[in-house]
Amino acid sequence: MSTDPWGRVDDDGTVYVRTAEGERAVGSWQAGEPEEALAYFHRKYDELATQVELLEQRMRGTDLPPAQAEATIVKLRDSIAEAHAVGDLAALSSRLEALTDLVGKRREEVRAARDQARAQSREVKERIVAEAERIAEDTTHWKSGGERLRQLVEEWKTAERIDRVTEAALWKRLSAARTAFAKRRKSYFAGLDEQRESVRTTKERIVAEAEELATSTDWGETASAYRDLMRRWKAAGRASREAEDELWGRFKAAQDQFFQARSAVFAERDASLRENAEAKERILAEAERILPVTDARAARAALRGVLERWEAVGPVPRELRDRLEGGLRRVDEAVRKAEEAEWKRSNPEARARAQNTVDQLRRSIEQLETRLGKARAAGKDKDVKEAEEAIAARRSWLEEAERTLAEFSS
Repeated sequence: MSTDPWGRVDDDGTVYVRTAEGERAVGSWQAGEPEEALAYFHRKYDELATQVELLEQRMRGTDLPPAQAEATIVKLRDSIAEAHAVGDLAALSSRLEALTDLVGKRREEVRAARDQARAQSREVKERIVAEAERIAEDTTHWKSGGERLRQLVEEWKTAERIDRVTEAALWKRLSAARTAFAKRRKSYFAGLDEQRESVRTTKERIVAEAEELATSTDWGETASAYRDLMRRWKAAGRASREAEDELWGRFKAAQDQFFQARSAVFAERDASLRENAEAKERILAEAERILPVTDARAARAALRGVLERWEAVGPVPRELRDRLEGGLRRVDEAVRKAEEAEWKRSNPEARARAQNTVDQLRRSIEQLETRLGKARAAGKDKDVKEAEEAIAARRSWLEEAERTLAEFSS
């Protein structure tokens, strides 16, 4: 008679397992000693115990879905109940019961996490819809607004789904916002086309007046009339590019015809203007002594007095006018550049923009150098070449940006 606590082999070779409910036949053994039979059925028990242990490890060490874990428990429970094995089957059943409790807790955790994810997704989608509705109602930046709406749709697609009713209601609002934006944009450009057509009509009238004046010999009044036509042209706005170019060509041709004729007449009068030219030569020499500019404010004050006397002198011969006027413009340009440089040095916003450009380029170079190192390590020659070219370009940009930034400290 065997002394095994969990089973025995009868004289006829029947193998029994001992349970709390009594003995249960699990098999028959005719090939050898009872100890060999019990060893064989113990191994069957060990196989079941191993399956239970593996399930315990997966339950505690991985994110095994509760439904999958529960199905495995049911399968193992059935296997234990009908097991052709010898061992402490009740202990295995108790371990499965403990895992059943753990499955219940895990299911609650999963449900809570899912509810939280849905709540967060709802907040995300409500934010998306609210932003889309603001764009649809307020924005007039049509290109960037349309692009942002497309981005919001992509954000919607990547967000977790929520309950069907809320999902449908929010999607309906998002679709309505996109439709409203499209209608407003279409209406705006339709109005813009209408406005440009109105501008074209106005400028056609201006061009017709300019062409009528092209042959006038009333030099003073006609020149004033052309200046008035130019003011009206600028105030009218812009027509379509094609119409604008065609009308401007006609306007300028008429204007040039008049002023070229006037210049031919005035050329005959230049002989009497030599004295004015000599006076302006002296004034120009005085103006050039302002250079180089070391004090922009003082230079502007001095140049203001020069300009007043310059204008008081009157006209000069045509062949001298460009040289004299050009010389004075060069002085004025130098003073203006000095004023701009002074303004730039005292402009904190421009300095901040220059600093931001330098910082961005430096970060970009660092990122590209990291990418270059990875490409070299991986032996990717094409990627190495692309990264090196990108780094070289950005270093060139950085040098220029740093020179610009340095100007604020000079």
